[in-house]
Amino acid sequence: MTAFVRVVDAGTFTSAAEQMDLTTAQISRLVSGLEERLRTKLLQRTTRRIALTSAGETYVIQCRDILERVNVAEAYASGATIEPAGRLRVQCMGSFGNYYVVPLIAEFCAAFPKVSIEYATSQYAPALLAEGIDVGIYLSRQLSDSGLVALSLGTVFGVMCAAPAYIEQHGAPRHPRDLANHACIRLINPSVASEWELISGKRSYQAQAVGPIIADNPDVLLKTAEQASGIALLPWFTAKDSIREGRLVRVLPSWRSPDVTVSALYPSRHFLDAKTKAWLDLLKARVTPALIDDASMFR
Repeated sequence: MTAFVRVVDAGTFTSAAEQMDLTTAQISRLVSGLEERLRTKLLQRTTRRIALTSAGETYVIQCRDILERVNVAEAYASGATIEPAGRLRVQCMGSFGNYYVVPLIAEFCAAFPKVSIEYATSQYAPALLAEGIDVGIYLSRQLSDSGLVALSLGTVFGVMCAAPAYIEQHGAPRHPRDLANHACIRLINPSVASEWELISGKRSYQAQAVGPIIADNPDVLLKTAEQASGIALLPWFTAKDSIREGRLVRVLPSWRSPDVTVSALYPSRHFLDAKTKAWLDLLKARVTPALIDDASMFR
């Protein structure tokens, strides 16, 4: 049953095999054996993809419930709900993680020496079930209905910045409509819109940001903006040190992007082992107040 659910979540037998530390052939035999025992086809296999049959769609729902109950029973029996132990797999958006999450890893491991952390970065919404991730930290205006549990850690927003040398050469825009006459350095990933949606009090404006540089990581935009390549709309946590140190200056300081929610996502609300709960508690205790404190610079 575990192999079957892993194949469904991962999308391939190979990915499921890697998660379970088995060979692809072993996973295939496990699923085939399950189908033989049930005397029904659960998966339609082709050279390119797998798909659930109607029986498989019903069966996988019940499998998840059964396996969850098994996990809870085993966790209580083994003490996993009491003492943090084992491998904790964490995924986070790269730039945000560098500022707020990575600094917590050594502290967490020192506090819980029986836990090891596997940390990965991604600019995209974490596929927790498919990739076997325990906690994913993601920034988004609106989360998709993925069935994951979301713990809100706070909010962030974007501010427009440019190098003093750029402003000296090209001047500063006086209104968002003036951005059309400037080189705009743009962030592109699923958590942000292609246009710059800007707000100032109750006013809003959709700016057509056009420029020669596009990247999916705010740190890339930061470096190019510091080199006077244009105006960048950056998350304030990316821009704050450069603004304090004078490498960047605010542009249209009364305008900013709308709030984006920072969420810690995890697969199930029914069962949290001790290591995952301890990690979520640390994120809430440290990241949330840090976001509030750092944002005060831009309020």
